[in-house]
Amino acid sequence: MNSTARFAFALSAALGLTGSVGAADAPQLSALRSALLLHASFDGRLDADFAVGDPKLYHAPTGNRSQAQPGLPPDGLVVLAPGAGRHGDALHFTKKVRPTIFFHGEKNLGYKTNGWSGAVSLWLRLDPDQDLEPGYCDPLQFVAQGWEEGNMFIEFSKDHTPRHFRYAIMPVKRTWNPTNRGWEDIPDKERPMVPVYQAPFKRERWTHIVFCFGNINSGEKNGWGRLYLDGVEQGVFENWAMTFNWEVEKSALTLGLSYTGWIDDVAVFNRPLTAAEVRAINGLQNGIKSLPVEE
Repeated sequence: MNSTARFAFALSAALGLTGSVGAADAPQLSALRSALLLHASFDGRLDADFAVGDPKLYHAPTGNRSQAQPGLPPDGLVVLAPGAGRHGDALHFTKKVRPTIFFHGEKNLGYKTNGWSGAVSLWLRLDPDQDLEPGYCDPLQFVAQGWEEGNMFIEFSKDHTPRHFRYAIMPVKRTWNPTNRGWEDIPDKERPMVPVYQAPFKRERWTHIVFCFGNINSGEKNGWGRLYLDGVEQGVFENWAMTFNWEVEKSALTLGLSYTGWIDDVAVFNRPLTAAEVRAINGLQNGIKSLPVEE
């Protein structure tokens, strides 16, 4: 049995399918691997296992990414934790840190000026109400030269008990929030956001997050975003005009902003994932590195 067939069998089990998986299924299953733009397992290494662009993990000591240095800050507040991951090792943020931890976004995020779609998968382990310090926490962001020029993020809210978990896309600010209302002053239904008011995060277990997005920079009101937790859809926002004004060479995938906890198996895809693919990734015993390389 070759690697694609072995993965097809494993993926069949993860999806709850019965019977054998034939060769005709292999191209569809291996398409998960071919859609990857960036994958960081953090197994024995900080840099990405696979990247279309720069694979190095960087830190910016003052938060200014133009002053980036390879690797993690030397103070030990963010470490590679052997054996602590959902799959192997993990990145551990032991306390809220000032430096910005990030991968360069150019090529790695698949940004397009004429219709950008994609997906992100990652795992988190923390108790938000016990582990996080006061204030917003963004475990992962897509951002470029400025916050008001378009961004995407997952966050824990600052003023709720229990803390809300959210996935949001903020287009260019002047296009969707021209009166400059505060983020918390805008009703949930008027924000391009999926809120989860009772999120399942626990310190003793890993939670799987997948978010998908489509039609950014399409020029039409057809932008959307969807959030999954542990393989289950949590909600969707649709019919938004999603304009980003990125200088793509300044873009980044940031990790662990104001975060305390573990992060593992971060992956970026060049297209949205289906619900079945999300469930499959959630069930992979060895994570994204289980996905086969097309032969």
